Amino acid sequence: MVLFWSLDRFSREGVTETLNHLQRLTAVGVQFKSFTEQYLDGTGLFRDAIIGFLAAIAKQERVRFSERIKAGQARSSKALGRPPLADTVIAELRRLRSEGLSFKKIQLATGVPVATMHKYLVADDKTMPV
Repeated sequence: MVLFWSLDRFSREGVTETLNHLQRLTAVGVQFKSFTEQYLDGTGLFRDAIIGFLAAIAKQERVRFSERIKAGQARSSKALGRPPLADTVIAELRRLRSEGLSFKKIQLATGVPVATMHKYLVADDKTMPV
C-alpha cells in the first residue's frame, strides 16, 4: 500500500498525470490511501471523480503559489541574485587571466567562483586555457 499525507503531496502534475499514477498503482495491485483524505482509499464508486477533482485543485494551487511568488518579487525592492563584482575585482581577474592563469588558479587566488569569472571574462578571451 502507498500511504500519502494528501493527494497534493502525492502529485501536483494535474488531473491526467495524477490519475495515471494512481491507475498504474491499481494495475499492479498496489492500494493507495490518503492519511488526511479518508475518502481516498483506492476503492469506491466515485474514486476517479474525487481524485480528478482533487488533482485539479492541487495543480491550481501550484499555479497560484507560483503567481504569488512572482507578485511578491515584483513588489520587492530587493535585488535578486548575487551583487555584481566591483570594478577593481574585475580588473584583477583580467590581469591574472592575461598572465595566463587558469580559472581554477584565479579562483584559488581571489576566491571568486569559476562560474562568476566566466560571466565576466569569457567574452574577453577565447584563446586562453580554461
